[in-house]
Amino acid sequence: MMRRAVVKGVGHYLPERVVLNAEFEATLDTSDEWIKTRSGIERRHFAAEGETTSDLAIKAAKAALAMAGMDGNDIDAIVLATSTADLTFPSAATMVQNAIGNTTGYAFDVQAVCAGFVYALSNANALIVSGQANRVLVIGAETFSRIMDWTDRATCVLFGDGAGALILEAEEGTGETTDRGILSVDLNSDGRYKDLLYVDGGVSTQNSGMLRMKGSELFRHAVEKLAQTADAALEKVGLGAEDIDWVVPHQANIRIIQSTAKKLGVGMDRVIVTVQDHGNTSAASIPLALSVGVQNGQIKQGDLLVTEAIGGGLAWGAVVIRW
Repeated sequence: MMRRAVVKGVGHYLPERVVLNAEFEATLDTSDEWIKTRSGIERRHFAAEGETTSDLAIKAAKAALAMAGMDGNDIDAIVLATSTADLTFPSAATMVQNAIGNTTGYAFDVQAVCAGFVYALSNANALIVSGQANRVLVIGAETFSRIMDWTDRATCVLFGDGAGALILEAEEGTGETTDRGILSVDLNSDGRYKDLLYVDGGVSTQNSGMLRMKGSELFRHAVEKLAQTADAALEKVGLGAEDIDWVVPHQANIRIIQSTAKKLGVGMDRVIVTVQDHGNTSAASIPLALSVGVQNGQIKQGDLLVTEAIGGGLAWGAVVIRW
């Protein structure tokens, strides 16, 4: 027997403002067709003035709690993945903790950009498997609209704001791959590739900065590394592509998603795709896609899922989950 971190609830939140591709035509040399062809994105959501990352995270967290039939003090720990926290400190996770009425647990942020939710899941799984927590609320939330250079058509049309959350609870499993819960994790990073995706500012530079990206180089690394990490996570538990019910990838670009699925040997009919509606929401993209997949009746209990993501750092990784 062994402890498993089993999903008990999932939820998401998207800001009210929907931004169609056509909105960018007034200020940029771009078009709806240009954006769709290169990214698959048709629309994205932007946070309202004064609406922060923690605001989005709180709403996603409450939705996940409602689905799980839990309240705030049922949670032992909160792990929030974000690169766009409200403040330098305290963590956005502690703001969520306060908002859901949790007074008995602990909360912290994880920063691994677009790979953040995979890293957060790994941390949450470790807390449960080690016995340091029985129930963990895991959140990905971002307001990337705050760090866009609106003159750079190669980046500003790609990103959106949103949040997704899920709740993991300890259950006893057999140790077999038929167990529900997180079965394996594979994490990686390589700081040599920092300049492929970064924000040119930060606290110690006293400049908040804007997002910079070398798209074509990042694309090549993404497809190779995403397929590699998914294969590695599956291999750790003796599974293969044929065992996958759903790939739930980081929603960065439809061409990356398609190329990675092909490299994995998985048809697009087994891939959850939301990039057309949300754009790239960084650490929020996987939990958003999970929540939408459940909402749409695609993801069902017992399904084998592989989530994979890559982000600035470069940081990348994958998690295998039996839903």
